[in-house]
Amino acid sequence: MKQILCALFLLGSCTAMAAEAPRVDGYRAIWFTLGQFSKHGDKYSGGLGTYTANHDPMAVYAPQVDKTFFTYGGTTGKDQRHLLIMVSCYDHKTGTVPRPVLVMDKQGVDDPHDNASINLDDKGYVWVFVSGRAKKRPGFKFRSKEPFSIAEFVQVEEKEMTYPQAWFLPGQGWLHLFTKYTKGRELYWQTSADGQTWSADGKLAGFGGHYQVSHPCGTKVGSFFNYHPGGDVNKRTNLYYVQTEDFGQTWTTVEGQPLKLPLAAVKNPALVFDFEAQKKLMYTCDINFDRTGRPLLLYVTSRGHEPGPENDPREVCLSRWDGKAWQTSVVTKTDHNYDMGSLWVSGDEWKVIFPSLPGPQPWGGGGEMCLWSSTDEGRTWKRAKQITHDSPLNHNYARRPLNARDPFFAFWADGNPDKLSESRLFFCDSTGAHVRQLPYDMTGATATPALVK
Repeated sequence: MKQILCALFLLGSCTAMAAEAPRVDGYRAIWFTLGQFSKHGDKYSGGLGTYTANHDPMAVYAPQVDKTFFTYGGTTGKDQRHLLIMVSCYDHKTGTVPRPVLVMDKQGVDDPHDNASINLDDKGYVWVFVSGRAKKRPGFKFRSKEPFSIAEFVQVEEKEMTYPQAWFLPGQGWLHLFTKYTKGRELYWQTSADGQTWSADGKLAGFGGHYQVSHPCGTKVGSFFNYHPGGDVNKRTNLYYVQTEDFGQTWTTVEGQPLKLPLAAVKNPALVFDFEAQKKLMYTCDINFDRTGRPLLLYVTSRGHEPGPENDPREVCLSRWDGKAWQTSVVTKTDHNYDMGSLWVSGDEWKVIFPSLPGPQPWGGGGEMCLWSSTDEGRTWKRAKQITHDSPLNHNYARRPLNARDPFFAFWADGNPDKLSESRLFFCDSTGAHVRQLPYDMTGATATPALVK
């Protein structure tokens, strides 16, 4: 491993892999602390290999080869905080994974805000969008040299981008939503027919700063986001929804009203809920669509940014557009603002996988993973399964692969939010009954993830 890192240092942190990408001898996720402590611990910390909610997708199933390709923030070992951009794939035919591939060494960076997102184009090429951080750390776009292969990647572009959300729309190309720190965290998008030539950046919203989550539904891409009063991310609030059905040429409200861009006022037609007036904060988690293509928004609300019971209740909410109005239900309560899960729509059943039960590190980010289910279009929810039990470390950031297929239905990491620990990677099936751990150490070329439940 040291030889690999030395070689990458000689190449330079901004250099694409020119030869076959290095393989790493195990699946080790990054541990991170923000270092903003209050009475009940850090604002957020722990195993953050599948962080943030605003990097999307982080896994994608390819039926042509029956594999789920995924990315995560890796590191060199359990006692180190050195971020490596890792890519691998789960072979559904054999039930095995190869040694993961090191796409980029983020030298000098220990921050999983620089994690990547991953997706495939219509020819099967694997694309990795590596997040940067403002202007001081650029972002990068990589493409696999061969279709459905992770053996070698080439750098396509270096640009200012954070929180990449890259969607390939059949017959059109790439619609990439991302953030630039132009005046706080402001929202942009760009398009490309082939990934090689990209449009100029279009500005979507900029009034104080924003975090967004987006997702496609056919040719439509929807996004919802909050805003930061006075640029203060600790005051993130309100909920806005926008969508495009013409590859970014026009952005509208959910009703189809065209929007004048960039959105520049707090009160604008995209505003869905005025949480600021309710003195609530809003943390984005996931967006999906019902069988008719209407958006479903999953998020957490709380009373303040500091962890601990003083800012309860923290509610995991689902807001759905019914064609005339937004309807909201509470899926469950949770105990930390940065608890994060995702939403699946499987026919008449909607599922949320979320760390909603307290874990071994109370009031820290994450907990025990649970599966919540609704069969009445999100009106009521029940806990169908506690997925993890008696865990030594908190689990967090359950991610939904694009076109998710069993047994790689949800994907997350664990870690100790109270102190530096190793962080392992897990996935589970759609019932939550079977949980597998990716091998922390590997000696062979492939391995079978261990069934831990």
